[in-house]
Amino acid sequence: MNVPNSALRLLSHRYGVTLLVLLAVLALYGVAVFSRPAGTAPAQGGGRAPIRSAVVACPAPGGARLSALSFPSSGGATGAPPLKGGQVDLTQTRGGTPAGSITAPGTAWSQDVNTADGSYTLRAAGALAGGFEAEQTTLAKKGDDRGLAAVRCAEPGTDLWFLGPGPADAKHLDLYLTNVDDQAAAVDASALSGDGPLDTADGRGTIVEPHTTRVVPIGGSPEGLGVIVAQARLLALHVHVSTGRVAAAVRVRVGKGKGVDWLPVTAPSAPQLVVPGVPSGAGRRQLLIAVPGDVDARIKIQVITPAGAFAPQGQDTVDAPAGTVTPVDLERALSGKAAAVRLVADQPILGGLIVQQGDDVAYGAATLPLGGDGGAGGAVADNRDVSSVLLTAPDGPATVKVVALTAQGVAGDPYVAKVEGTRTLEVRLAAPSGATDGFGVVVLPQPGSGPVYATRVLTMHKLITMVPIAPAPTTVRFPPVADSLTSLIP
Repeated sequence: MNVPNSALRLLSHRYGVTLLVLLAVLALYGVAVFSRPAGTAPAQGGGRAPIRSAVVACPAPGGARLSALSFPSSGGATGAPPLKGGQVDLTQTRGGTPAGSITAPGTAWSQDVNTADGSYTLRAAGALAGGFEAEQTTLAKKGDDRGLAAVRCAEPGTDLWFLGPGPADAKHLDLYLTNVDDQAAAVDASALSGDGPLDTADGRGTIVEPHTTRVVPIGGSPEGLGVIVAQARLLALHVHVSTGRVAAAVRVRVGKGKGVDWLPVTAPSAPQLVVPGVPSGAGRRQLLIAVPGDVDARIKIQVITPAGAFAPQGQDTVDAPAGTVTPVDLERALSGKAAAVRLVADQPILGGLIVQQGDDVAYGAATLPLGGDGGAGGAVADNRDVSSVLLTAPDGPATVKVVALTAQGVAGDPYVAKVEGTRTLEVRLAAPSGATDGFGVVVLPQPGSGPVYATRVLTMHKLITMVPIAPAPTTVRFPPVADSLTSLIP
């Protein structure tokens, strides 16, 4: 075949090949447009569909109770038929026969795991996947690990932050990385402290093999950022997954018999955050603010209590240096009241909470509001003894329906809680009839409700733990599709 000299000169040009490829794409697009049957309209925008599958990992349930629940309905998308059937299976992450299952929507399930067999994975399918929730709870009334500890069984992710004490204030700080997939995952860990970023090459490229959990001692191994982190009293731990995805959790043991609990994942950094769930009572209440960017942040603090909202005297504005974790003590401002904290900054920030009550500790984090995009509220799976939900409406009034679930389904009449604007309301959870061994709770914002933030507080044997209630997605949004070159060219 003879190629014209002009074409050869074009191909030798640095942009020639790119131009020819673009012309070919335009030609194909034109053929597709003009060959479309008459009367065929371009595809229109998006829509929603019910979530059909979900997976979460419980990091270390040896000696713990695993609890799970499914939402009373599938939360199907508008115009789509509701899903039918489905099941939730609990298995060891490494595989094996299911140790338990849920087969009906709107039911709760729990099981004690008395052997240290590593992590467990729960997989939900069909109508039970939307809004599915699971929790791991451990109670030790004596010994080195004395304390009440609870953590949401985490969905796999790729970019996660945890705020809490550093190795200098905690005897043991362990990062649990669980890979529920068939391919290996590569994880990079980094951290901020009260003195600035902890710059180190350690913590990079940690490999988590398929269907395994890797435990990384923070400050006690190269994967855990090495010795550079050992003197940090406060920590913002960043878990970034460069290949694959992992479910991450951080376990804190303050000291022998001085409390043990898990750090919750904090909401993504943003200029405005709400940290809910500051429990009533005496003891340390310390707010943590991290600035992950390179610019210092000025933060306005507002405390939202049952009596209203106010700026703490002398703490209404905090200047936080870039790349650091800044603590703010709230005990004097709160005087034992339940509360939430609203943060408004001129830079993206992260928020966390340390609670010390008696000889135990608990941790909170900034959360997203319930009932947001694609969500039907939130849930917490394990409620026993003295359980309560702290609800905060930082703007206008909020109305939520609190539904109790047992193994038999919805138990009793739902409780409707009305939260005044800029108020925090504590709702004591009464055990429904027949719930002798715990029960689940679903928190559903009602139509017209303002944003509401929630945390479950559980106390047993004078020990305390908290679980921020995260939005439970029930549907997924599809992006709009249309005949456009933007489908081919970024």
